[in-house]
Amino acid sequence: MATEDEKSTSAAPSAGRRRIAFFGGSFDPPHCGHLAIARAAQRALHLDTVLFAPVGRQPLKTGTGRATDFLHRAAMTQLAIAGEPNFELSLIDAPNAEGKPNYTVDTLVRLRDDLPAAAELYLLIGADSLSQFQRWHRAAELPFLATLIVASRPGECSRVLADPDAWLPPELRVDPTAEHQAEDQGDHRTLHLVDSSGRRARICVLDDLAVAISATELRQLLSESSSGLRQTSVQNLLPDAVLDYICAHHIYVDRICSDR
Repeated sequence: MATEDEKSTSAAPSAGRRRIAFFGGSFDPPHCGHLAIARAAQRALHLDTVLFAPVGRQPLKTGTGRATDFLHRAAMTQLAIAGEPNFELSLIDAPNAEGKPNYTVDTLVRLRDDLPAAAELYLLIGADSLSQFQRWHRAAELPFLATLIVASRPGECSRVLADPDAWLPPELRVDPTAEHQAEDQGDHRTLHLVDSSGRRARICVLDDLAVAISATELRQLLSESSSGLRQTSVQNLLPDAVLDYICAHHIYVDRICSDR
């Protein structure tokens, strides 16, 4: 049972303590769904900063198509978050000189080292990423480096969480001593995890986002719309500045798009 002080800390940050969320992804391109997820997380967890970090090379996305050049994805991401006071572009996940995959655990270690000791670090992901969590490099370490925030469409995350054995690495388990296991805190729920040494970690669940934008389908629309990028079906899914950049640089024209 959490004390009143613990409950207060989970609802809002202590004075002088910054809450920073790392939001990594391909951002190919960054779309309105990404912004909606980040805004929801910022409101629910009282985040001071959400770091949008385009990834150089995704370890788990090995589709046959090539990703858009990193510099283009970084430029589009900067345009997408312009005017959002709590959002910042981070290049910490830029491509490695050796061309190796970017592993989130390594990125979080570097980020943790660069932040003040009192800062609270979060990792913002979608329910689709949580469903593959077992496959992440050194996945069992991640909840202890950064509190996970999982955002999804209504019911999607609940379906994933209902079968922990399908997504939790074997070193972790849902804490059976946590009251109700998923504590309802109004705008989010908290799931408690424990490892073999007894360390506890939290996963904050945002399970009520009416956002359904597929980057793969969006790239396909852009590829097929070389003569009409201003059609409503595309325009409603992207920030205007990002669409202008895509038009100016002909990024997705005549391109065969695949998930990556």
